[in-house]
Amino acid sequence: MRRGTYSIVARDPGSGELGVAVQSHWFSVGSVVSWARPGVGAAATQSVAETAHGPGMLQKLAEGHDAPSAIAAVLEHDDLARYRQLGIVDAHGHAASYTGPDCIPYAGDVVGEGFACQANMMAREGVPEAMAGAFRHADGELAERLLAALRAAEQAGGDVRGRQSAALVVAPVSGEPWRTRVEVRVDDSPQPLDELARLVRLARAYELAGAADELLAEGEGESANALYLRAAELAPEADELAFWAGIGVAGSDMERGLELVRRAVAVKDSWLVLLERLPADLAPAASAVKAELERQP
Repeated sequence: MRRGTYSIVARDPGSGELGVAVQSHWFSVGSVVSWARPGVGAAATQSVAETAHGPGMLQKLAEGHDAPSAIAAVLEHDDLARYRQLGIVDAHGHAASYTGPDCIPYAGDVVGEGFACQANMMAREGVPEAMAGAFRHADGELAERLLAALRAAEQAGGDVRGRQSAALVVAPVSGEPWRTRVEVRVDDSPQPLDELARLVRLARAYELAGAADELLAEGEGESANALYLRAAELAPEADELAFWAGIGVAGSDMERGLELVRRAVAVKDSWLVLLERLPADLAPAASAVKAELERQP
């Protein structure tokens, strides 16, 4: 299967997080290309891709191989190695890439400190170089820097066939093999990078709301409120976040809480039905919010 793709694998030197991001004119490219494992590495397998090479490379890293030898190990008995393109970075930031001699032009890769970029079937030369430059100079968390690299690839020409799907995965510095911090996919879209950026933003907002829930449960109401409000501001279109933020904030700031709940109810009034059903141990302020909404409709 001919998959024209550009991707980046990288480690964030500050947080130790590991990530991979990809875009292609191929349905559901994230299910094929992007792989990451906490404390081990991140990998991309593309260009007539053998899906098993993604988890295979990560397993080799876990067994003690370095990045180049992990690539060599999965390709050793691969009769189609000349068509494969692979990228990998380990938990120490050592990266490697491989572009088979028969990958469809334009194809190439760039390996830098803590990252590797690879591209095949591109409209013109220079895509991996553009990705590398954008990643090196981008600010923000790893997910934002990965997105910057994808944007640069598109601006440099991108896939000769156009755009269809994209994915981004960020794994934490430690944890179970399946654990991720961010995992979003756009399987089919005329503008997959725009949609991917939107989903990364939503993922961050939901992460903030989850952290706020934990702080509230620990009695840290003021800190929780700050995170609830940041989540609601980051994703103002998300009525789910507005509702739960409102319930959380209402315990110490009823007017602000009511404002957020009303924002959710304005999108769909079924939030009022849920408000009736919330148990006190899960949402202590729910009954007070309900009473205030009835008093101040």
